[in-house]
Amino acid sequence: MDPIGLQLGTRNLWSWLVRLLSKDPEWLNSKMKFFLPNTDLDSRNETSDPEQRIILQLRKLHVQGLATWQSFIHCVCMELEVPLDLEVPLLSTWGCDDGLTSQLGAEEKSQRESQLHRGLKRPHQSCGSSPCRKQYRKQQLELAKKYLQLLRTSALQRYGSRIPGSGQPHAFHQAYVPPILRRATAPLDTRGGAIMGNPRVEDGTDVSISDLFNTRTNKGPRVTILLGKAGMGKTTLAHRLCQKWAEGQLDCFQALFLFEFRQLNLITRFLTLPQLLFDLYLSPESDPDAVFQYLEDNADQVLLIFDGLDEALQPCSSTDPEDPDGPGPVLALFSGLCHGTLLPGCWVLATSRPGKLPACLPSEAAVVHMLGFDGPRVEEYVNCFFSTQSSREGALGELQTNGRLRSLCAVPALCQVACLCLHHLLPDHAPGQSAALLPTMTQLYMQMVLALSPRGHLPTTSLLGLGEVALKSLETGKVTFYARDIPPPLMAFGATHSLLTSFCICTGPGHQQTGYAFTHFNLQEFLAALHLMASPKVDEDLLTQHVTLNSRWVLRTGPKAKLDLSDHLPTFLAGLASCTCRPFLSHMAQRGEDWVGTKQAAVVQALKKLATRKLTGPKVVELLHCVNETQEPELASLTAQSLPYQLPFHNFSLTYTDLAVLTNILEHREAPIHLDFEGCTLEPHCPEALVGCEQIENLSFKSRKCGDAFAEVLSRSLPTMGRLQMLGFQDNQLNDQVVLNIVEVLPHLPRLRKLDLSGNNICVSTLLCLTKVAVTCPTISMLQAREADLIFLLSPPKETTAELQRAPDLQESDGQRKEAQSRSLTLRLQKCQLQVHDAETLIALLREGPHLEEVDLSGNQLEDEGCRLMAEAVSQLHITRKLDLSDNGLSVAGVHCVLRAVHACWTLTDLHISLLHKTVVFMFAQDPEQQEGSQNRAAFLDSLMLQMPSELPLSSRRMRLTHCGLQAKHLEQLCKALGGSCHLGHLHLDFSGNALGDEGAARLAQLLPGLGALQSLNLSENGLSLDAVLGLARCFSTLQWVFHLDISFERQRILLRGEKTGRGIWTTGSLPDLPAAAELSGFRWRCTPRSLCLTECPLEPLTLTRLCATLEVCPGPLEIQLSCEVLSDKSLETLLHCLPQLPQLSLLQLSQTALSPRSPFLLADIFSLCPRVKKVDLRSLHHSTLHFRSNEEQEGVCCGFTGCSLSQEHVESLCWLLSKCEDLSQVDLSVNLLGDGGIRSVLECLPRVPISGSLDLSHNNASQESALCLVETLSSCPRVQEASVNLGSKQSFQIHFSKEDQAGKTLRLSECSFRPEHVSRLAAGLSQSLQLMELMLTQCCLGQEQLTTLLSLVQRPAGLFSLRVQEPWVDQAGVLSLLEVCAQASGNVTEISISETQQQLHVQLEFPRQEENPEAVALRLAHCDLGTHHSLLVRQLMETCARLQQLSLSQVNLCEDGDSSSLLLRSLLLSLSELKKFRLTSSRVSTEGLAHLASGLGHCHHLEELEWSNTEFDEEGTKALMRALEEKWMLKRLDLSHLLLNGSTLDLLTRGLSHMTLLQSLRLNRNSIGDVDCCHLSEALRAATSLEELDLSANSISPAGGVKLAESLALCRCLEELMLGCNDLGDHTALELAQELPQHLRVLRLPSSHLGPKGALSLVQALDGSPHVEEISLAENNLAEGVPRFCKGLPLLRRIDLVSCKIDNQTAKLLTSSFTLCPALEVILLSWNLLGDEAAAELAQVLPRMGRLKRVDLEKNQITARGAWLLAEGLAQSSVQVIRLWNNNIPCNVAQSLQSQEPRLDFAFFDNQPQAHWGT
Repeated sequence: MDPIGLQLGTRNLWSWLVRLLSKDPEWLNSKMKFFLPNTDLDSRNETSDPEQRIILQLRKLHVQGLATWQSFIHCVCMELEVPLDLEVPLLSTWGCDDGLTSQLGAEEKSQRESQLHRGLKRPHQSCGSSPCRKQYRKQQLELAKKYLQLLRTSALQRYGSRIPGSGQPHAFHQAYVPPILRRATAPLDTRGGAIMGNPRVEDGTDVSISDLFNTRTNKGPRVTILLGKAGMGKTTLAHRLCQKWAEGQLDCFQALFLFEFRQLNLITRFLTLPQLLFDLYLSPESDPDAVFQYLEDNADQVLLIFDGLDEALQPCSSTDPEDPDGPGPVLALFSGLCHGTLLPGCWVLATSRPGKLPACLPSEAAVVHMLGFDGPRVEEYVNCFFSTQSSREGALGELQTNGRLRSLCAVPALCQVACLCLHHLLPDHAPGQSAALLPTMTQLYMQMVLALSPRGHLPTTSLLGLGEVALKSLETGKVTFYARDIPPPLMAFGATHSLLTSFCICTGPGHQQTGYAFTHFNLQEFLAALHLMASPKVDEDLLTQHVTLNSRWVLRTGPKAKLDLSDHLPTFLAGLASCTCRPFLSHMAQRGEDWVGTKQAAVVQALKKLATRKLTGPKVVELLHCVNETQEPELASLTAQSLPYQLPFHNFSLTYTDLAVLTNILEHREAPIHLDFEGCTLEPHCPEALVGCEQIENLSFKSRKCGDAFAEVLSRSLPTMGRLQMLGFQDNQLNDQVVLNIVEVLPHLPRLRKLDLSGNNICVSTLLCLTKVAVTCPTISMLQAREADLIFLLSPPKETTAELQRAPDLQESDGQRKEAQSRSLTLRLQKCQLQVHDAETLIALLREGPHLEEVDLSGNQLEDEGCRLMAEAVSQLHITRKLDLSDNGLSVAGVHCVLRAVHACWTLTDLHISLLHKTVVFMFAQDPEQQEGSQNRAAFLDSLMLQMPSELPLSSRRMRLTHCGLQAKHLEQLCKALGGSCHLGHLHLDFSGNALGDEGAARLAQLLPGLGALQSLNLSENGLSLDAVLGLARCFSTLQWVFHLDISFERQRILLRGEKTGRGIWTTGSLPDLPAAAELSGFRWRCTPRSLCLTECPLEPLTLTRLCATLEVCPGPLEIQLSCEVLSDKSLETLLHCLPQLPQLSLLQLSQTALSPRSPFLLADIFSLCPRVKKVDLRSLHHSTLHFRSNEEQEGVCCGFTGCSLSQEHVESLCWLLSKCEDLSQVDLSVNLLGDGGIRSVLECLPRVPISGSLDLSHNNASQESALCLVETLSSCPRVQEASVNLGSKQSFQIHFSKEDQAGKTLRLSECSFRPEHVSRLAAGLSQSLQLMELMLTQCCLGQEQLTTLLSLVQRPAGLFSLRVQEPWVDQAGVLSLLEVCAQASGNVTEISISETQQQLHVQLEFPRQEENPEAVALRLAHCDLGTHHSLLVRQLMETCARLQQLSLSQVNLCEDGDSSSLLLRSLLLSLSELKKFRLTSSRVSTEGLAHLASGLGHCHHLEELEWSNTEFDEEGTKALMRALEEKWMLKRLDLSHLLLNGSTLDLLTRGLSHMTLLQSLRLNRNSIGDVDCCHLSEALRAATSLEELDLSANSISPAGGVKLAESLALCRCLEELMLGCNDLGDHTALELAQELPQHLRVLRLPSSHLGPKGALSLVQALDGSPHVEEISLAENNLAEGVPRFCKGLPLLRRIDLVSCKIDNQTAKLLTSSFTLCPALEVILLSWNLLGDEAAAELAQVLPRMGRLKRVDLEKNQITARGAWLLAEGLAQSSVQVIRLWNNNIPCNVAQSLQSQEPRLDFAFFDNQPQAHWGT
């Protein structure tokens, strides 16, 4: 009997246990390996007796402690067939704490087998006391060999005796398929623990396990970082390396050490490297110093593997420690090994999940990415997993039919779980059904758990118990357990079902324990999620706290850091929230499905909140996994729609599974999406996951080295992405073949717009192959290659791909070849190292290709020969715009060759060659047959041309040979080469920046006649002298084409230009081929002036004399512009005396040239020296202009000397000189220093100076004295017609004359600030100026008293005098006070106008005053009951206003003084027998006051005009007014607008109207006239046969009243203006009105009248052809289906208003064609309609034909940038002042660009253009 059995007193129980285990020794061996991982089962010290062997094994288990022994007993009872009578005592005795602890009190501690050296620390190296050093070395070597053998033996024992678990396939522990390994090329960025920098992964040959360590060379890093997501097999690979090394396959290494950070985290003390190697791994049998010394000496053959670097907890520093051999944290030892301070030369391999890495890693470390399984590897793993052929085929069949399961198997850990589940499911399910039960990762693990209960009994308690342990460990960051941490039943359950794994933990010298962990992190997370979802202890709040998205960038360091290993916990929670898992969770929780559903809903709700947030790329991937696991379509749709349009993934690893999940979620999205992968690690088979994803619009892969495999997979996937428009492969270093393979896919991508292959090095031959593809592929529109750039732009074909596939035999037909040639291709091959032979190949490719919009070969190595070949080929290459050969090594000799080569190219418009700037650019015009189709696009591209002026005509040709070092000796050869080009079009020749000199200029002058008629010649910067420059003036006479010579001598700018070199060339175009055109051409030749502009040149008298002598033979007309810094009086006199020698001179201008103070007198005398001068303008003594008249002209002479510092002393001399001019029209002496004295002198000299136009004396410091002097002078200047003086800020002083004496002078005085003493003097002057008819005084500080004085003092013998006063006090004075002022007038008052708000008073006086009979005055006074003061005022007014004919009161208040004002007005009206006009507008008056006024008006029987508009009356007051209209037979104009007239008042009005047979104008707008009132009014209008104007707009007239009104208008034969807008008239009224429209109608306004297309068309047809119509307004009516169009036209129509009429493109076509039939049209209003680019195009075509059009309003339409550009083109050929385009579909930048080119386009909200009245 065993001693333990005797001590325990359980002899029989012990014997039974031994006998039971003897039946299954293999099972006991497996449990020994689980509970004692380091036990050597094959030890030779063990007994050969099986029973004794079992007893020894049980003893080893027992001494491990209570927890281990209890867990073992539970395993025995759970896994073996134990009889019930044995199981009960086993569990009761040894399976619980109480049954065993009391029996262990006296137990001796078992001796533990320890192979660890105790307290080892490396001492100082010593040879010891051995007498022979060689002997010591030999012993050291022997000890090292024994230790190395011990290492290998230990590894063989660990990996060589794996036994399959119960119920698992035989290959479960033996199958190993290596995952995909890819080596990154980018260096590791370790600054501050940053993430890896922009990893680029090689895609090609797989990195095998042996390739991880390049031991054959000393170059390269010896530290390797193996990165992979959870489940990729990093730990498995680490153990696989140990196994291969133990088996002798890694023979390059003598020693291999494997450490796991999850175990090293338990070591809290500091260690040395020998302690790490020997205390915590394996200790030598003896002399560890010698062994460690051997390892140091052979460090290059030592490999240390550190698994789980991302789990390290200790802090790590990138700096080296002071004592590298001293003790330190484990991570510090790791850092020393990596940096070579410890065990220098050794090899280090560390595994980690992607994310932040410790800063202690060296930047030169190699990075290898573990990318999981691809399809072949999954198949290989399945074949290894399943032992029978039928099971293999069944499993592979399930994977083939289920894409989601296949994507999950890309993760090796999930592939293993999937195989386990299939192993369990395949026997019981039909083919195809097993995989359907495994749609998500969560359900994979769920099926794995279900497989644990083959008998159908699910161990819920054990699973939830393990789940609780898993959750607590995750929350505390604990991944390693001891036996005491897990209850024995749970330990036994985990061991039985392979849910737990065991290992030995060395915590110190001689101390080791057995540790336990879940077989994988994912399993631990699943069990934790299962506990959260199924445990009643967890409520919804606690559950949702775990639904988070983990960032992958967390660096787990610090003394208190915890591991964050819950990567998949939220994913599993989301998966368990699936409805499919509800029965399973209900069974686990022993609760109803409603309870489970509540928890599931909480998880889904938490995911919905996360789906609407803005997340980083890694968190987006985590969210997508969670959403995919839920299998909730609503949540998937919400997530898909919430994803941003631009979805970036930057600098983190992505697997096939990640992209498969992304594709699944995107299936629920309608909008397109852009996917941008930059710096991401991707597996080669990842593109397979994107197959069929219709939502991808842009797809970009950047900073990733893709190889053939990736490109092949992607090329198969791309055609399935139906929306793909942009594809990017930037910075991937693709090889040439891969680039070609990708480009070959382009024909299968019908919607692709751009392919970016930049950053990939390709050779020239490949580039030429790509060029061939671009030429032949019908969808490619541009190929751009420049150094690292390689971009394809594509345009959609006319036929779809399907159509082309249906008819493959027709693809090479002639029609399609023509279509291929009709497309346009842009080819840019810049800096691509092309040489001459490449140019030949390129020409051969392009010769049969399509039209080339642009070919750019700049920056290559073509040299002279290559440039010549390209120039010779341009006529065959169909280039429509540009050829760029810049920076290709062209020489001066090559320039001649290029010029000769292109002389026959008819389409060449511009050739620019600059050898200094290495520029060689050809610009072409389109062929005539191609020009029409692409004219709009070319116009936009023209703005991008290099220095191509837009003003050149299409037929012109520009040759620019600038900065080429040309000399006089080169000119003859150049001119020969250019000879052929000059006759192909209008040539612009540019020789600027060369070295021609005077000799070259002279030689060129001889050769120019041989070149024919040029358009321009630029000789700037050629080193010409002044003599040579002046000699060029002879070209005016020797070369007929020279019209303009511009010379800037100092800057050496010299330009000779022809006639057609301005913007007008675009507008006028070529002349028609008619006889009249020849005469017109000759007329233009004679009239177009020649011009000479000479600036920055010293103008000495001799120079001017020589210049004028040269110009004498110049044909005219001639304009000269001279400019220099200072022009002396001598030079000016010389120039003026030479002017008579130039009879052809029309203009002489001296700009920016300083003249002396004497120059005004010299210029004033020019009229006597040269009678041809018609205008002299001198400004600020720096700018002077002389205009000369032709022989036919007889206009007056103008003379201006502004800003010339003229004072009073200069006036006499200047006026004497001006008096010699007999035809002086205008004199401008403004902005001088005349002052009051000088102005008086000028006014005194006026009778002697025969001015017939105007005199301007503004800004001469004038005061009130000058104004009064002007008034006093008017009587002596009979030819003065009008004068105005403003002494305020404007400082204006202007006098206008007439050629003959005229009466009716007008004087305007503003802001003169007259004082009281000035009034009498002003009155005296006015009394003397009998011809002055009107005086306007604006803000001249005249108070009421001064104005009264002025009116009383003005006396005249006869005639009318009008005084208009505007002063601030007028609006406060009141009507009584103002009438009191008028009563004091010295003459008879005939007109009074008062406007209080405008502060204006107008009085017209008639002289001499006629006194009225006093008896008549007294009789009228007797009817007035007024006070004494008012009686006197009435008497005065009756006397003064007896002849009053017009009384106008506007914006006055007649209520502020009670009824005094109205009573006074009543009394006044009673006495006004001659009153003809009375106005009371926008004023306030009481009912009583209105009755008074009506009573007074009732006696005014001669009234012709009466206006009571916009004044508020009550009904009684209105009735009184209407009664006053009775018996007004002579009334011609009646305005009662905005009075709110209603039924009773309108009845009175209509009765009165029936007697007004002379009425010409009736305005009743903005009242309350309804249909009944309108009918009455219509009857009354039948008598108004003289009516010319009728305004009834803004009333309440409906069709019933409108029809009656239309019928009555038939009798108004003289009606000219009809305004009925803002009434509900409808089409019925319009139809009736169209039949009765008067023949003389000029204005028809019917805005907002509820008209439809039918009514509007009827009106327009009635008006069509009318010779009188000037304005039509149909705004705000519905004309959607019909727009007014004219067939005959309206010759006088000036304005048409169709705002907001729902006019679209189709209806606008007919409308715009009608505009041409209205030649007088000035304003077109079409805003707020539905006009688009088609309407804009139609309008742009007619604009040039409408000569009087000024304004077009197109606001708030649907015009885009194209339509605006078309309008700009039409504007260029028309005289329209503005086109309004506010609030159209035009981007701001485009609008600004268009407006800068055409300022008449106005895009602003406010109208920035000055508007003249349309009728002017």
